[in-house]
Amino acid sequence: MATRLKPSAKDLCEQDYYAWTVAQAAELHRLAKRRTHSTLDLEHLAEEVADLGHSERDAVRSQMRRIIEHLLKLEYSPTTDPRDDWKDTIADARSIVADKLSPSLRLDLETMLPRLYVQVLPKARRALRRFGEHEAARTLPALCPYPLDDLARAEWYPPNRHGISDDEID
Repeated sequence: MATRLKPSAKDLCEQDYYAWTVAQAAELHRLAKRRTHSTLDLEHLAEEVADLGHSERDAVRSQMRRIIEHLLKLEYSPTTDPRDDWKDTIADARSIVADKLSPSLRLDLETMLPRLYVQVLPKARRALRRFGEHEAARTLPALCPYPLDDLARAEWYPPNRHGISDDEID
């Protein structure tokens, strides 16, 4: 029977940076509690390493909120003018997510998606109302209508609720 080897810290760092920061911070905290004789400030190092991981996680969450907001506007807005700008914003955010997404950050997004949606919903409503699209703002769904795979998929956009086709705009 083959035994599965635990990936080395170097391999984990290359494969899943966020998981690596979590593991390294935990190990530094463990060493600090053992009062290992060292001139290293292990507690503060642990916090700094954890913060690096949190920064990656927060960046991915932020970009996912941008994607959701602009997909909602693409789907629910009756206007044609800013659609290309919204798509550009989505493409930029998807590129950033693709660069940073790791297995552990993907799991985080799957877990956090309902909360991220609730966070972005008021902003999407305000943006629609700002341009006089009060009905569109009122009809945004209470729960996220997009699965994570679609949110992250390049060139995927929901159909517009008003029948606007991107072919008509170009």
